[in-house]
Amino acid sequence: MTHRPSRKHSHHWRRDLVELAALFCAVAVADAIAKLVVKGPSGPVALIASAVALLATAAFHTWWSRRHSHAPPPPMTAPSDTSAAGSAQAPAPAETAVLWRLRTTVRDRPGSLAALCTALAGGRVDILSLQTHPLPEGGIVDEFLVRAPRELTAAELARTVASAGGRHTWIERADAHDLVDAPTRMLGLATRTALDAAELPLALRHLLGRCTIHSIPATTLSGRPNAGAETPVEGVLEATVMRLRDPSGGAITVERPHLPFTPTEFARARALIELDARLGPRVPRSEDVLTLPEGNEITVRRADSADHAAALAMHGRCSEPTLARRYHGPVADADRYLGHLLSPRFGRTLAATTASGKLVALGHLLWDGDETEVALLVEDEWQRRGIGSELLRRLVAMAVEAGCESVYAVTRAANTGMVAAMRGLGLPLDYQIEEGTLVITARLEATPVRSRPAYQIPHVPPVSGG
Repeated sequence: MTHRPSRKHSHHWRRDLVELAALFCAVAVADAIAKLVVKGPSGPVALIASAVALLATAAFHTWWSRRHSHAPPPPMTAPSDTSAAGSAQAPAPAETAVLWRLRTTVRDRPGSLAALCTALAGGRVDILSLQTHPLPEGGIVDEFLVRAPRELTAAELARTVASAGGRHTWIERADAHDLVDAPTRMLGLATRTALDAAELPLALRHLLGRCTIHSIPATTLSGRPNAGAETPVEGVLEATVMRLRDPSGGAITVERPHLPFTPTEFARARALIELDARLGPRVPRSEDVLTLPEGNEITVRRADSADHAAALAMHGRCSEPTLARRYHGPVADADRYLGHLLSPRFGRTLAATTASGKLVALGHLLWDGDETEVALLVEDEWQRRGIGSELLRRLVAMAVEAGCESVYAVTRAANTGMVAAMRGLGLPLDYQIEEGTLVITARLEATPVRSRPAYQIPHVPPVSGG
């Protein structure tokens, strides 16, 4: 800015003449009013009428001001400035707008973000939140949560971003659950992870969005080292793949082919891993005591690796047909699956125990690729008493709370008990039979399962499981 030297303003003599003339006029009007009041026959009446008129005018002005003091301001036609969280035009009303999550890469130079925000403002796009992710090779990844007019399509929004210099743009629909800022989300995920070790894969899923999580055990079922389980303590980031060391042994691999991970996301994931490692094994020990029709009481609770010995003992009490119906393979291999099934990294397990503490049934909710499997094993002596149906209802209720769209059970066509339990859910079922193997899929949709779920597990994409 260039400042000119101030100059002394000239004195305007015309203004003084106008003020003096106004003073003489005021004196003349005052003299005329005084003579009218004193000498005129209707002077007092005119004076009183003038006073009443003045009072009425003042009362009307007071009433009008109070009535309209809370009126909304008129709509803005041209704002004085534009910010990153606003728009140059009036934003679209919430009832006629949609939420989008938008991520794009811009050059690391001054004005890049301002140009992008200005372009979005020109399309009446309201920016609700913004996160920036610096890249090591240069450039900035900007992640927006925006509210755009309903008639603005994703392709048009992408073209708007591209016109402002955005590259590698990714857009998907958002909902009200995304209206949470990053620090609040991280604190919530850390709290869940601290309360339950089994929450780590779920916390990673909620942190990183739509992705696939694979838990790789340190050893195979035969006891040999597992390929891909060796991961450095600091982890590995390779564009769309993130490999992290599992505190319980092995590795956790996170894949997101449609969107590369940023160093910021990698650092947040490592922070959750470190928190889980420092706190060690922990599982909520809430229990529900149920009374069977014949009067016996059983306790339903969460199970984990600490129940491995009790589960092996239950295997020893089960008949070969019972184990074959559950594991669909050689009975001799049944014991080797338990370590995998009881690990919280591969799903959730419920256990049913008697009053004396003996484990008599296990129910598994397993993440399997993009689907979710349910499986039951009830000791022979305790079958046909409703334990399996109760465990199944609770497992499906957990899947509903997790946001799963469906669950499936794999059994033999002759296993009428499992078929009856699935039909007892009251959900739409699909049946597929192939070479004596029956796959029953229950579509959860929005239908709640009648149950008394004690455990509410949020959604996570399936991980590799048996």
